[in-house]
Amino acid sequence: MIRPEDKEIWYVLYTSPRAEKQVKERLDKLGITNWLPLHRSPRVWSDRVKMVDVPLFASYVFVKCKEHALRNLLTVYGVARIVYYNGKPAIIREKEIEAIRNFLEQASEHPLCPGDEVDIVCGAFKNISGKIKKIKKSYLVLFLEQLGATVCVKLDSVVKSDPKKS
Repeated sequence: MIRPEDKEIWYVLYTSPRAEKQVKERLDKLGITNWLPLHRSPRVWSDRVKMVDVPLFASYVFVKCKEHALRNLLTVYGVARIVYYNGKPAIIREKEIEAIRNFLEQASEHPLCPGDEVDIVCGAFKNISGKIKKIKKSYLVLFLEQLGATVCVKLDSVVKSDPKKS
């Protein structure tokens, strides 16, 4: 019978702030199976907006290894600690990893950028479309041509306009 500690299982490492990508590279060099879920997100500078790959879970990297090898990963520069649950290293089931992968795949098909036309799907401006002027962390600045106004709306209250609809 195979004991759980002899099987490769997904675990979670907590990294130093903003060190996820470097930790992933170091784990790759060591030959450790790992995964850092990334999503494309707009980052705003004073002169431009750029789409950047950002970790989905800040300061977390998933690793697939045997439990006895987990402690050795603490020596990797940038790894702060192993995430524990109920006094044992937190185990992530394969189906949970797949669910995150599926979510990222679906989300990547619907990126928003400044200049895009969007429809507001809830709130006071429901069913009105607007053009994205700025993208912030949790909201958008939209120009609503129908009203001749600029408004702020939550990011999750808009969907990209269907070009076939027009």
